[in-house]
Amino acid sequence: MKSLLNILLRRFISVGSLGVVFADGSSALFKGAQAGPHAALRFTSAEAEKRLLLNPGLGFGEAYMDGGLQPDGCTLYDLLNVMMINAMKPGGHIGEAISATARYARRSWIQFNPESRSRKNVAHHYDLDTRLYDLFLDKDRQYSCAYFRTGKETLDEAQEAKKRHIASKLLLDRPGLEVLDIGCGWGGMALTLARDYGAMVTGVTLSVEQLKIARERAQEAGLSHQVRFELLDYRHVQTRYDRIVSVGMFEHVGIAHYEAFFRKVRECLKDDGVALLHSIGRSDEPGTTNPWIDKYIFPGGYSPSLSETFAAIERTGLWVTDCEILRLHYAKTIAIWRQRFAEQREKARELYDERFCRMFEFYLAGAELSFEVQGHMNFQIQLTRNIRAVPLTRDYMFEAEGSLPGK
Repeated sequence: MKSLLNILLRRFISVGSLGVVFADGSSALFKGAQAGPHAALRFTSAEAEKRLLLNPGLGFGEAYMDGGLQPDGCTLYDLLNVMMINAMKPGGHIGEAISATARYARRSWIQFNPESRSRKNVAHHYDLDTRLYDLFLDKDRQYSCAYFRTGKETLDEAQEAKKRHIASKLLLDRPGLEVLDIGCGWGGMALTLARDYGAMVTGVTLSVEQLKIARERAQEAGLSHQVRFELLDYRHVQTRYDRIVSVGMFEHVGIAHYEAFFRKVRECLKDDGVALLHSIGRSDEPGTTNPWIDKYIFPGGYSPSLSETFAAIERTGLWVTDCEILRLHYAKTIAIWRQRFAEQREKARELYDERFCRMFEFYLAGAELSFEVQGHMNFQIQLTRNIRAVPLTRDYMFEAEGSLPGK
């Protein structure tokens, strides 16, 4: 087993270097031809070595969760940095290449998310103990990419800026506009649009826990007359709205449902309406979701390429009236989440257990690095039914964003 793993790692490491201590106590150093970062790992069991050899995409994370693989003289972030940089290079493990090809062939099924499956997938992550999210999110519980205008903002400031940035693209030019928030989370965006812009907002979610908290927040804020939250699949929305917003939900739609999603947006948008979609995406061609992420974090989830997103939009007759790429904003967001989680790790362990904490820190470190070294980004796409629904230039966005309190 060790000799095969030696061959795998020798082929895999082409950038930087990786030190390895095997379960039998022997060690090796694998150096790439290209200069890069160094990290090291230690196997504490032969089973962990086997996992990495047979299915690296899944086995690496599982071995870390179970304690069979540990960073050696470096942090988990350092170790994942070396592994993820090299995963982007040609060559590597032939078995993983075959596995990735098979996942791509099956991705329509893996991401097949009818209503019943969508509810189950959402519950897997978003119906966790709500105290967990208080450990690392901002005070408004924005569980999506923040917006760093200068890079020096606190997390709370950057999340408020994100909401203002999105609101500016919704062209909220008068009070009383009816807004649909698809995937409303804990209600922060909906409450902001109601409080600061006078909108009448309907938020829909599939998370029971998020729905409960969103309704409580609306009541506490005295906004129940303006904001309504429903446990409802977006496919069942029948009302037409002046504005539609969706933040961090499109990643859970599934590629087989993209066209249906955008057709529903068009159907629910009034003739002069404006929609804004905020989603994680990838800068390269269509791909697949890492099997560890799919199994443990976001089952049925996928970060789409722009090409497959635009292809689905084109088939629905919607206008793309604006598109913005946010490159490193999410990396900065997750870096703060990761630090906060590390500071509150013992509380997380009290809520769950050590294996859960290892899973969550592996998720946060890997997610941050996916934006740093693996081409992930966020995109915001503005959509309309009517070519004349928004002004000719983007000046109205800048004016709206700059005229708000705190600017």
